[in-house]
Amino acid sequence: MTATSRPSPAGKRVLLAAPRGYCAGVDRAVIAVEKALEQYGAPIYVRHEIVHNKYVVQTLEKKGAIFVEETAEVPEGSIVMFSAHGVAPVVHDEAASRNLATIDATCPLVTKVHKEAVRFAEEDYDILLIGHDGHEEVIGTSGEAPDHITLVDGPDDVANVEVRDDSKVVWLSQTTLSVDETMETVDKLKEKFPLLIAPPSDDICYATQNRQIAVKQMGADADLVIVVGSKNSSNSVRLVEVALGAGAGAAHLVDSADEIDPAWLEGVTTIGLTSGASVPEVLVEGVLEWLAPRGYEDVEIVKAAEETITFSLPKELRRDLRAEAAALANK
Repeated sequence: MTATSRPSPAGKRVLLAAPRGYCAGVDRAVIAVEKALEQYGAPIYVRHEIVHNKYVVQTLEKKGAIFVEETAEVPEGSIVMFSAHGVAPVVHDEAASRNLATIDATCPLVTKVHKEAVRFAEEDYDILLIGHDGHEEVIGTSGEAPDHITLVDGPDDVANVEVRDDSKVVWLSQTTLSVDETMETVDKLKEKFPLLIAPPSDDICYATQNRQIAVKQMGADADLVIVVGSKNSSNSVRLVEVALGAGAGAAHLVDSADEIDPAWLEGVTTIGLTSGASVPEVLVEGVLEWLAPRGYEDVEIVKAAEETITFSLPKELRRDLRAEAAALANK
């Protein structure tokens, strides 16, 4: 999408965030399901939604993916894929006990946090995991070191935190949080535990940060910000919060253009538009197409960063795809 040159009536315009939409981890996970369906045929079972987006899940279901909540729902001897949010070690054990072939589509940035949790637990640290209670990523990370991890669900939860030894405390975080809220929580934790140490590198993923930066840049200029994303997508929900914090007149989360209320546009000259990291671009294009006949034809790009990161497919698929390619080459 490029900026249009035709001015809109009464100065109406859309500020279109860049980057937006799919991050490398989501792209990898969605392609992994598609490749698995091509490679092995339907059905492919996926434990939990592969990513938190209603449109993506429904599209993959039509292609033959079956999404389940628990490993026990997968027929013995079948193929099961683990979602981008990651799973606890016990889930791998459950899959093995049911003779399931597994494909692990956990985002590599989530895997990094898992490895940090294991390492700090082995060194007998108390680990304060900043995240949202019940989120699949938090459940997976906590499962790596359940005896060492305490969940801290935002700055208001800090008062409840207790540790064994305040000289051996480290914080980690869910990858899809608001950077500002996370650092507010960290600051409060540091007041309580002055010797608190930070993870060796940022836990909040680059894509989450970049999308928040773009929204901050447009927020003060926007009468309304529309965030395309599903309600169970943590990073999409955070974008609404970031937009309001940056000064947007209003901000709303929608799964698609069908959910936009025309009343939101009353008195609105400038609309900011972005999408969460699990949202395909077709949904953003749908919003632009909905806005254009209502006078918002002038589109300006607000560019916060250039993203070039890509992740290779899960090793299980790479191995089988290589074998297939070799077999075809020898025919």
